[in-house]
Amino acid sequence: MMSAAMDHRASSPWTVHWANISKMAAEVPGVTTYELTFGDPLIAREYQFSPGQFNMLYLPGVGESAISISSDPAEPEKLEHTVRVAGNVTRAMSRLHVGDQIGIRGPYGSAWPMRSCREHDVVIACGGIGLAPLRPAIHHIIHHRDDYGRVYLLYGARTAKDLLYTEQYDAWRNAGIEVEVTVDIGDAEYRGHIGVVPILFYRLRLKPERTRVLTCGPEVMMRFVIFEALARKIKRDHIHVSMERNMSCAVGLCGHCQLGPTFVCKDGPVFTYQALEPYLNLENF
Repeated sequence: MMSAAMDHRASSPWTVHWANISKMAAEVPGVTTYELTFGDPLIAREYQFSPGQFNMLYLPGVGESAISISSDPAEPEKLEHTVRVAGNVTRAMSRLHVGDQIGIRGPYGSAWPMRSCREHDVVIACGGIGLAPLRPAIHHIIHHRDDYGRVYLLYGARTAKDLLYTEQYDAWRNAGIEVEVTVDIGDAEYRGHIGVVPILFYRLRLKPERTRVLTCGPEVMMRFVIFEALARKIKRDHIHVSMERNMSCAVGLCGHCQLGPTFVCKDGPVFTYQALEPYLNLENF
């Protein structure tokens, strides 16, 4: 039987639950990861999410913002959101401290297709803050590593100082993730790849019939990731895209995130490219 707390949350998508900031980690300039702990022990025990879902984070008197969950779904009590300062709500969050409270609605949205990716090779292609929504998928794969084939992480940022979670790359490699990192602009100390994320596909030898692609990041990057995947004969319904644009209410009510007949917050944010293709002109994507 569903608990009273979870039944109330499920029947009222507007319900806000309060959480304390238990830890803050500055990732790169303008980006901070917040670890949140629910004040209600029952909610803390019952809360679960799937890789790729998001929460609405709420600050009284300021507003709320849709933020992807960036933590390990196997440890939902350590709920993390990696937040880039980009508007009023995220700017106000940047002024908070450990011990302050944030309201949470969620989780919402569709998830990365971890089940259908089993027994397949997986290419995770992301740029900038787009690694945050995919980090839960990386955690999930590591916890179930024998269920997946070869797993590639293709990740890029503008400069080396803009790369997220750099202290975790070695652990991911040790867990069997093939991590390839690139930057748009190098400096005298940088010794890695220089260029955009899609060109990293040229370093891979993929078997299209057994490959799944997960991508999130700047839309121009995702456009060319899709091009590279299609050029390698990967099927349209095996390319999964997170479209995190203009989400304001999380329940498809406000209409700000409408894309064709879909609402990104309610029907997404994760879609197959096949589902989005009729509504996306890739010339302008």
